Amino acid sequence: MREKIAVLMGGRSLERDVSLSSGKRVAEALETAGYRVLPLDVTPALVETLRAERPDACYIALHGKYGEDGTIQELLEFLGIPYTGPGVTASALAWDKPVAKRLFVDAGIPTPRWITLTADAFKEMGAATALDLVPGAVGGFPVVVKPSKQGSALGLTRVDTAEELAEALLSALSYGDAAIIEKWIEGTELAVSVLDGIEGPQVLPPVEIVAKSGLFDYDAMYTAGQTDYYVPARLGDDTTATVRRYAQEVHELLGCRDVSRADMVVGSDGGVWVLECNTSPGMTETSLLPMAAAACGMTFQDVVERVLAGALKRRGERG
Repeated sequence: MREKIAVLMGGRSLERDVSLSSGKRVAEALETAGYRVLPLDVTPALVETLRAERPDACYIALHGKYGEDGTIQELLEFLGIPYTGPGVTASALAWDKPVAKRLFVDAGIPTPRWITLTADAFKEMGAATALDLVPGAVGGFPVVVKPSKQGSALGLTRVDTAEELAEALLSALSYGDAAIIEKWIEGTELAVSVLDGIEGPQVLPPVEIVAKSGLFDYDAMYTAGQTDYYVPARLGDDTTATVRRYAQEVHELLGCRDVSRADMVVGSDGGVWVLECNTSPGMTETSLLPMAAAACGMTFQDVVERVLAGALKRRGERG
């Protein structure tokens, strides 16, 4: 039998159900490949179980808070257990969308104009009296309002008029302590995944996302038939080259390893905009990373073993 791999899934984040689906598929793929698999729902018994079972590595199939923000990564570093995906710093940077966007700007990677407002700014500093300044700050309506730290487009709202802004902010702030107000870019939505390999990062074919509602929110992501996907995306050669380059640049800029996914929009003028980076992409039957991998001839098991290879290599380096 091959190494013992603990597949971490579930937990208490708002993306628990998606994570359980990802984890189940990952566990099945690893079992098929001959690994000794230990599926673990993340509960208060996790540390005790990991210390007793002593897995060779952990496959992180967690999504959302605690799984992507550096929390589980920091814990596994403390326990001395190698794990898949980006490390503590990269996870924390990507999870905090405003911080990631500032890094994009500093690196010359285009990202839509935005502002960040915290709950404390509203409660303690009267930020609500300055909402009339939003259009000038981000370049006018429409805008998208979303939590600054959240996944699966939870709490995301498109806002077309000033009258809708306050309600959208309240919705976003119900998911966390800060919200982003970002210029809405009309165009083609893309997800561009990166897998590390022996020869460095491999950028997979871009996935084009066409939500029938016009908004790729949580329902559009996970309700069958609500979104059409095109792989590879229907882009010209030059644009394809640009989005692939940006995906690799984001992966390297944030210090990602093993896997990442950059979400982008190609505007109606052909300009490419990077929205954010996901460090624990979904692995469900409708997820974008496996879809992109399949377009270049990789099976789901290939993807899972490719991601796991990084953790096992780090285990070997630790001796």
